[in-house]
Amino acid sequence: MAIALEGNRQVFFRQVRVGRFGHSFRILKFRTMIVGASEVGPSITVDADARVTRVGRFLRRWKLDEIPQLWNVILGEMSLVGPRPEVPDFVALYPPDLRAQILSIRPGITDNASVQFRHENEFLRGALDPRETYVKTILPLKLELYVDYVQKRSFWGDLRILLRTAKRVILAG
Repeated sequence: MAIALEGNRQVFFRQVRVGRFGHSFRILKFRTMIVGASEVGPSITVDADARVTRVGRFLRRWKLDEIPQLWNVILGEMSLVGPRPEVPDFVALYPPDLRAQILSIRPGITDNASVQFRHENEFLRGALDPRETYVKTILPLKLELYVDYVQKRSFWGDLRILLRTAKRVILAG
């Protein structure tokens, strides 16, 4: 309701992401940016991005914009825990052997990379080229964490990730 009251008639944001076995799906989130943000700015969001709405900043801070992804879980496109689904442009940059491993399971709403890089937009704020910094610095580290998850995943490991995520969101908000 707050999103709509802020003037956004489009409460939800949908974006094509790459899922299990490379199949595309439309991820669902609460809209946190102005409509048409991709046409007026970079594909990477940095801290203090003027395209993020006031309500959007609140939703992002508390990760509430991710709640609609539970629908993606119900549809079987995602799971609660697993490597975060990326846009096709970034998946195209994965080394082929890592791509096969990472895309062998359903992507998740949270994972170790989400916890570790909870505030990556702050890190990217000072970058001359945020996209290049993401691709060369953050993405390789995320890929390592994704592969590690795929190779070691378990029920108890997923439970630990869910608890770490909840703790990080609540304490770091």
